[in-house]
Amino acid sequence: MSDKYIKMLSAMLEGSVTSLEVFFLTLLFAIPLALPIAMGRMSKNKVLSWITNVFLLIIRGTPLMLQLLVVYFGPGLFVRWLVLQGFDVTFRWNRFVAAIVALVINYAAYFAEIYRGGIESVPKGQYEASKVLGYTSGQTFFRIILPQVIKRIVPAMGNEVITLVKDTALVSVVGVSELLMVAKERQGALFSFTPLFIAGLFYFIMNWIVSLCFQKLEKKLGYYN
Repeated sequence: MSDKYIKMLSAMLEGSVTSLEVFFLTLLFAIPLALPIAMGRMSKNKVLSWITNVFLLIIRGTPLMLQLLVVYFGPGLFVRWLVLQGFDVTFRWNRFVAAIVALVINYAAYFAEIYRGGIESVPKGQYEASKVLGYTSGQTFFRIILPQVIKRIVPAMGNEVITLVKDTALVSVVGVSELLMVAKERQGALFSFTPLFIAGLFYFIMNWIVSLCFQKLEKKLGYYN
């Protein structure tokens, strides 16, 4: 194997690691963040519910690529405006951190709606039965409702996680050197389709692994059927 292909594989391996970091960090923060957003959406407080609903409409109604650009460039433009107003402010936004923040906000919004659908699908009678048995609201939710919700939302969550694997490629719009960006650069340098084929194979394998994991999780939670 020639040196240029060894360098290509090395660069693509580094890009793959970045893609995996984006994927896992997004899940790490988006999954828990989605729960309070879902609670806000279902809140009896009309103001909180309305604000949360508007937030979800904006996030779900605009392209993820646009959100990445806004999160990365927006704070800098705001700081520039403050400087023009006479404030002594400095700000430096890390590209990778900005990409993670944008993806977390985006996926938390989608996960929140999945949570909401799962919670609202649980029969109201179970809340009443738990109250009769002396459970507090917190005990009812975490011991009775949440396990059933997890079972109900697994297929929808699996679809979103698979989409996230592919969406990691979008972080290249703010200059994060992930797998697909590296593949495009190497394709131009080598005049070969091989880097893109390898990138496609990586995404396929990742999605295959994610699908297997969710299939096993569904079978493990099958006792709720």
